[in-house]
Amino acid sequence: MENTEPLGQAGRAISPRPGYGPPLVRRPVRPARLSRARLAVLDVLASQSEPCSVASVATALDQHPNTVREHLEGLVEAGLATSENAPAQGRGRPARLYSPATESPTTAGAAEYAGLASALAAQIARSSADPVGDALAAGRAWGADLAAGHEPPSGDRGHGPSGEGADGAALQATALPDRAHVAIAARHEVVALLDRLGFAPQADDDAASVALTRCPLLEAAYRNPEVVCAVHLGLAQGALERLGAPREGTSLLPFAEPGACRLRLRPQPEPRRNKAS
Repeated sequence: MENTEPLGQAGRAISPRPGYGPPLVRRPVRPARLSRARLAVLDVLASQSEPCSVASVATALDQHPNTVREHLEGLVEAGLATSENAPAQGRGRPARLYSPATESPTTAGAAEYAGLASALAAQIARSSADPVGDALAAGRAWGADLAAGHEPPSGDRGHGPSGEGADGAALQATALPDRAHVAIAARHEVVALLDRLGFAPQADDDAASVALTRCPLLEAAYRNPEVVCAVHLGLAQGALERLGAPREGTSLLPFAEPGACRLRLRPQPEPRRNKAS
């Protein structure tokens, strides 16, 4: 069952559930040149959530253990895999376990963001009397700052709200389409920002609903979910506002679905009610 209560609107505690929300990401380092047999061994390692023994890889590939062991040791020597001893069980030498060498799935900017945001969330959780409110405010300021280098999309800048002046009628006629265009363009800018920060967002056509399939602060989110998720919601809200779109009605559903959190950058429409007969 999906989590359908947005952050900040229901006043509830966030309880991460196994299998829900962004997964921990393991990305194998893949060289430009690798034999097909050795690449197959590396792919088996990368597909597993735990270190693999020679026997398990050999079984997966239907290969002789000695052949697989040679490939595994070659990957370790090339820096493409790591090995460790399995816990000792009875007599005899413990088995060797192999894992793929990994690289960060985020850019340098995302790594910097993750470190700063994690420290901020920990400080707010420790010292704030209103952790969620303070985290939202900090995230909004941060989002506005990150979006400051991007000009708001053209459309309704420079127009008064009532369309005063000689061209007032024309401005009033185009105000709503222009505002809609600005809002959609701003939402796409926010999605691009989240992508640069390492969230791997997957948005619908008008960027109204966004699946956040990675979280650069996932471990911190498990420790302080309300604070970290509030920072992320505030980040999106602050960036939206800086880019000329309203932040009202935006919401974040943490750990909402298998493999993702759900960010809504546009208010959800009210459900239609049947008229009484």
